[in-house]
This record gives sequence, C-alpha cells and structure tokens, in this order.
Amino acid sequence: MNMMAKRGKGTTPFETYEARTPSAQNAIDAIDGWVGAFPPEFGLTAGDRYLFNDGRLEFAAEQFGALDGRAVLELGPLEASHTCGLVAKGAVVDAVEANKKAFLRCLVTKEITKLQNASFHLGDAVKWLEDSPKRYDFIFACGVLYHMPDPVRLLEAIAARTDAVYLWTHYVDVDALPPGDQRRNDWNATAETKDLAGQSIRLFRRSYLKANETAEFCGGAFDDHRWMDRNDILKVLALLGLSTITVAHEDHSSPFGSSFSVFARRP
Repeated sequence: MNMMAKRGKGTTPFETYEARTPSAQNAIDAIDGWVGAFPPEFGLTAGDRYLFNDGRLEFAAEQFGALDGRAVLELGPLEASHTCGLVAKGAVVDAVEANKKAFLRCLVTKEITKLQNASFHLGDAVKWLEDSPKRYDFIFACGVLYHMPDPVRLLEAIAARTDAVYLWTHYVDVDALPPGDQRRNDWNATAETKDLAGQSIRLFRRSYLKANETAEFCGGAFDDHRWMDRNDILKVLALLGLSTITVAHEDHSSPFGSSFSVFARRP
C-alpha cells in the first residue's frame, strides 16, 4: 500500500506527534479554535471568553431548583464549561454537540477537569431528541436556537422530552424597530412563516457571511439558519405547554444582535 496516499493534505506524519513533556496544555494545543478560557487556577491558555461560573447558568439553576441527581440534557456544550457547572450542581448530564472540533474540545476539558457524571455525544441534537424515548428533568440550550435551520422543530422536540428548558439566544424584534429603519426592511426581506397550532410563526433566514471559515466557528452545520422573533419564541414555548416563562439578560448592545435568557416550564 502506498503510505503517502494515506497522508492528509498539508500534514506530514511527524506533525501529528507531540514532542513536549506530556501536559494538559499539549492537549489544548492539539485542537485549534478554542473559545473559552479555563479557570485561572489551572494555569492554562485556551480561548479568551470566561464561560465557567457563567451568570446565565446560575440563573437557569435558580429558576429550576435543586439539580442533585437530575437528568439534564445540554445542547451545544461547545467546550464543556457549562457542563462542568451543571455537574458541580449535582446534575447527571448528556451533552450533544454537532461540531466535531468542539466535541473533541469537550473531551479535553472533561479530562483536564476530571469531570464525572457527564457523557458527550457527537451528532445532531434534534435527531437525538426525536429518536430517543428518554425524558429529561431539564434541558439546557445556550447559544443553540439561532443556529437552527428550523428552530420551531427544535423547540417542538425539546417540549416532547422535558417539562423545563433554559434558552439563551439571539433574536429578531422587527416590530420594535422605528418606522423607516432600514433594518426593518432587511429583516422582512428574509422573512418566512411556519404554522404551529394554527398560529403563524415568523422565521428570518440568515447567513454566516463566511464566519464558518474561521477555526473558532461554532455555529450550525450548514450556512442556512433562521432567527426567530422575540415574541414568537415566547409564543411557541407557550403553545407547546411550557407556559410558565421567566425572561432575563436582555441585551441590545451586541453587534451580532439582541439576545436574552428564557426559562420556561410546564405548569
């Protein structure tokens, strides 16, 4: 067999080996694209966003209540920072990640932090929800909804598997824009509608504008995703029976768009 034919493009066999003394930093360096930073006491260099001890996780846990022994599904764990927080509060976590490099970074974090009671799964979260009969006490989905090609389908799948969900997501609020604002025209030009229980739900087609070409990209699998209108997110949750809703962390300052936290529970 021609061994040269098996070699990856731009990679020599020696580039796949690590010559330094074994360390946690070596494992981090082996996978590019890190977004989050490890706690200072680890003395490691990864990304620059601090997602451990995230206030959004604290809010979600406060709303849900005690997590000891609870079965939790985390969608899009990214690098397992929030997973560590959920486990620290006593949860037993299934974490589903579609991004292959993010999945590997989760495994590195699991090893570095000696994380227990968390299982990471590589694949599509919607298919996990739709194909598995398992129910969860709580579903945690931070930074996921606005990456979906069909976010309503995701919310339907979530509601079929839990009575409590936390979302942090970007959203569209077209009706809140001043009349004549060009952004209103821009959003409406991409608008689609979907029917749910006789209600018309607006979806707004988006592009990643080549952001997916960067190593740090952690969005969806295809350049075809849709944002939801703020009020429609709340409407869909209520239509699906998750009608006890608390909103927090409203933010209109991000260049990427408005965002908020939503905790929704079945009464």
